[in-house]
Amino acid sequence: MESWANLDFHLDLSGPGGLRHRLTASLREAVRSARLPPGTRLPASRSLAADLGIARNTVAEAYAELVAEGWLTARQGSGTVVAQRVAPPPPKMRRIIDSAVQFDLTESAPDVTEFPRTEWVRSTRRALMAAPAEAFGPGDPQGRIELRTALAEYLARARGVRADPERIVVCSGFADAIRMFNRILKPPVVVEEYGLRFHQALWTATQPLPVDEHGANTEQLPDDRRAVVLTPAHQFPLGGPLHPRRRAAAVEWARRVDGLVLEDDYDGEFRYDRQPVGAVQGLDPEHVAYLGTSSKALSPALRIAWMVLPDRYVDRVLALKTDREQYISMLDQLTLADFLESGGYDSHVRRMRLKYQRRRDRLVEAVSPYVEVSGIAAGMHAVLDTPHEEAIVRAALERGIEVSPLSWFRHELSDDDRTGVVISFGPPAFPRALPLFTEVLAACC
Repeated sequence: MESWANLDFHLDLSGPGGLRHRLTASLREAVRSARLPPGTRLPASRSLAADLGIARNTVAEAYAELVAEGWLTARQGSGTVVAQRVAPPPPKMRRIIDSAVQFDLTESAPDVTEFPRTEWVRSTRRALMAAPAEAFGPGDPQGRIELRTALAEYLARARGVRADPERIVVCSGFADAIRMFNRILKPPVVVEEYGLRFHQALWTATQPLPVDEHGANTEQLPDDRRAVVLTPAHQFPLGGPLHPRRRAAAVEWARRVDGLVLEDDYDGEFRYDRQPVGAVQGLDPEHVAYLGTSSKALSPALRIAWMVLPDRYVDRVLALKTDREQYISMLDQLTLADFLESGGYDSHVRRMRLKYQRRRDRLVEAVSPYVEVSGIAAGMHAVLDTPHEEAIVRAALERGIEVSPLSWFRHELSDDDRTGVVISFGPPAFPRALPLFTEVLAACC
């Protein structure tokens, strides 16, 4: 077991917040970045306090917080040690032979070739002609009132969200929303043990919540945490809706601890073999923040997303935004508002829902002789349950197809060991890649 009890080690204690907060953040980052690898024994709190010229209690409290978060372990007679963690995923294999990738079927991308150009142009023309003069000014950081009004109506009708325009804040994407909440919420934030690593990395600190066939196990939410991020309509990437009992448990937890549920409804419109699952936000708008985006239904290039917030968070979020809206085009906002109000958005979603369902059915038919398929009742991707994760990913890459190993989405502190392959049937390359991918499965399974 390595020890730096008698070694110099740089800890940056600059930045905002109190001394204990800065020390905790610096130690956490040292562990996360592997400057302190698993198994490293840390110096006694008295020694580190002397080295840093700070109070021993400050160090002891920082150690205790990191032990509670799972970054460190402390045992009688063994001191404080960096916890053993699941190794981070290797770099994407496309970086090794990038030129060989012809078909990118990673994650859950939409078919951007199906963007409704003609209808969008019509909405743009109508929105531009009807726009008031003040719309061409600096703009409202909360978002155009026309878009917030259209979203309130659509979300209530299609997703069961209880919203009014004053609760809605328009932002430039889900990551933008996370960045703002990261400055508001006390770390660590609880996240599902499977999800996008990119999203998890945006938080100061995260704690994994187990996920099974019924979604995130919200009945295990700890009472010493105040925020959790969930994908209840369609868990990403494992699939499936959050069980009704667990939806209720999430809301009950938030009420009990006066916490906040962040509901990521990334592809809630696309469901196939089941009835629509309404938003958890409808159960308690004062303890659930609903986050939606145009990226899956229309295009990630639009950079338009929205938050439906509890009243107590609206002013706090707006205080973090600039006086002038820099990232979201006024014209795009007005166009989307018209697209929603004219029914163009509903028509496009219905058309794409049928298209994706047909592609999903083709995928299931092609791969079922070789692997079990799960997570397919909604969304634009499927999980292929197989012990041959690494072999399939590498063999597919050799054929010019990039798919994602399930382990890439596992939280670094999770002890789950499921394996599989995540494949998206949304991209336009999918129909051409499927026969080749089926050959890969035949060879590996």
